[in-house]
Parts: sequence; structure tokens; C-alpha cells
Amino acid sequence: MSYRDVKRGLPQRESKVIAVINQKGGVGKSTSVINLSACLGENKKKVLVIDFDPQGNSTSGYGIEKDELEHDVYDVILDGFPIEDAIIETCEPNVFIVPATIQLATAEIELVSLEKRESVLKEAVNRVKDEFDYVLIDCPPSLGLLTINALIAANSLIIPIQCEYYALEGVAKLLESMEMVKRHKNPNLEIFGVLMTMYDSRTTLSKQVVDEVRRYFGKTMFKTIVPRNVKLSEAPSHGLPVIKYARVSKGSLAYMKLAKEVVTRG
Repeated sequence: MSYRDVKRGLPQRESKVIAVINQKGGVGKSTSVINLSACLGENKKKVLVIDFDPQGNSTSGYGIEKDELEHDVYDVILDGFPIEDAIIETCEPNVFIVPATIQLATAEIELVSLEKRESVLKEAVNRVKDEFDYVLIDCPPSLGLLTINALIAANSLIIPIQCEYYALEGVAKLLESMEMVKRHKNPNLEIFGVLMTMYDSRTTLSKQVVDEVRRYFGKTMFKTIVPRNVKLSEAPSHGLPVIKYARVSKGSLAYMKLAKEVVTRG
């Protein structure tokens, strides 16, 4: 079933467009997008995931076969393909996705020649955002044109930070980029929340990092902390969010709690 069929009858909403962003790789961006979106869906929220990372981890994490896709986010931002026709259903009720494939890797270069190269994603998102409660953008691990597009399209950010040494390394540069975009392109952009991931309660280091990030970000940091959890690591290989793969695991319970916290924040 196409999204054009599914969307009939959906009421308009005041959507929150959230870029899940950190230029460091391996901090849990895609894991957080997949599992937060699934848990929001279970909370009866309509969610659109936009996989904006050439690795396409959110796409494969939802069990979508990239080779079978007719269209993806590359077609939307480079070829002007209607985003409505690129949206597909996921295995989770209420959750839809604009998938990505490795083709997106060339977009960084190709966007340079476009007149509105920094706002093509925003124009696409604006066409459909009012049909969703949340739009979650899975950003690439860089601060290039794709990420700038996400910063301009979003109205808020979730920043996942891994509980490891040098956790805050690069965050200052990310905040600098955010402030630049806020000054010149998107004055309403704010940090929605900072999410600590891969927490190991057995180590002093994890506790120290959490304390350091809390001192830096204060109440912006989510109360929910995502633990290191083998089920979280295994779920993507099965093409399932962790709430469908291992519902009572610590990772699943953490993202259920995070979804409730996100909804409470508005």
C-alpha cells in the first residue's frame, strides 16, 4: 500500500521535526531513530523517519530490502521526486520511512550545484510534516551539506552521546554549526534533548561521563540513559526494532521510557 493511500483521513498535526545528530560515528544515532520511532508509534503517535545517512542503517534496521526499493531519499532531494511517493510503511504501526541507499553518498557533491542546496530537505519535509506528530531525521556522521540540510529542515535536535572517553569531543563544533544555522537560516532551531547511550553501570568511566555531560547540558539531558545491551545490537540484523525483537530487554525498556519522556517534553 502506498503512503498516498494510507494518509487519507489522517488529521493535520503540529509536527516536531527532530534531527538526530552527532558528527561522531558509532554513538547510537540510527539505533535511537529506529527504536524511538517504534516506541512513539506504540504510543499512538504518527512518525516519519527520514533516513538521511548514506549507510542506510535506519532503512535496514526496519527490515527494508534496499535492492527492492523503487525510490529513496536521493530521488527526493536530487531529482525532485515527490516525497509522498517515496514514503513507505515499516513493520511498526504508525511509523513510516523515507529510505536511503548508498546512492545518497554522492549527494554531498551533487548538491553543490543546486541553487537551494541547503534547503532541499526542508522543502520536501514541509510537504508532509503536518500529517505526522514527529519527523525523525537520521543524520550522517559529518557536518557536510546533508547535515546542514537536516539542521535547516528541523526545529529541534536530539544529540546522542556515547558514554566513553572523549564523549564531548566534537560536540562544541556541532553546537557551533547549530548556532550558525540558527543565526542565518533557522532561528527556531533548539536542542530538544541530549541522550546518553551505551552506558555501562559497572564502570566508573560511564558514571563520570554522564556527570560531565549533565554539568555541560543541565536539564537538556534526558533522564533516560540507554544501556549497553546485546539485544539492542542484535535487533538490526533481524530487521526489527528492539521492542519487537526483545521486548523485555533493558534496551527495549530504555527506549520505551525515552519515548514517554519525549512525549512529555512536547
